[in-house]
Amino acid sequence: MKWNEREPILIDAVLSGNIPSFLKKLVPVKLSMKDSLGKKIDAVCFVTSDYLSIGNNEDWARVPLTPMAAQVIADSLQCFLPTRKLVDEIYQQAVVKLEPVPLYAFRDSAIIFWHHHLIVEGQRKNRKGLIAGIKKDVVISDKVHRDAKPNRVAIYGWHKSDGRPIQPLYSGHVNWYVDYSHGIRLVYRKILVEGKWKDYTDIMADPVLRRLICDEEFCDCMRY
Repeated sequence: MKWNEREPILIDAVLSGNIPSFLKKLVPVKLSMKDSLGKKIDAVCFVTSDYLSIGNNEDWARVPLTPMAAQVIADSLQCFLPTRKLVDEIYQQAVVKLEPVPLYAFRDSAIIFWHHHLIVEGQRKNRKGLIAGIKKDVVISDKVHRDAKPNRVAIYGWHKSDGRPIQPLYSGHVNWYVDYSHGIRLVYRKILVEGKWKDYTDIMADPVLRRLICDEEFCDCMRY
């Protein structure tokens, strides 16, 4: 099945509620920064504990998606896709950190999607909680806007046990390319900043607060 045939089915499955219950409860990730005067600013964002999946708690699978499909789902669930900085923060605060397992053949096939899911589950050994180190994240990044080639997807992450990502921030793939290593992590669009709720778009547009969630020179890309 081609990506453009598969994705409407997956979008419908997610939006109809056919996802494991553990994905429906978001987990907090603490953020902090200092402004130009040295004042500390604390915030909390809320993320899915694992990558986007379909099924139920007993029978489920992680499903890689294009950024277009991921954006449809994120919009419907009042979420956004993470930035590079958020991917790093999530990894640091994850309670389950697994070593990446790269695969090299038929990377974009649904069979390999399932095979890799089973490998990860074998590593996880039923450990619960915020998990990281198992996928490259599809991220929002200004590299997408500034890439000379149109219709790009930005990916980043897949941290090794030493904390270094296998995948640096990269926008070399066309946006319809999906392989087994891509994961969709959702972040609730409202972020608690110093006890007050702020929309992530307002934070990204703020020249000071944007450093809570974005570490790129430009932070203008907020969606696909």
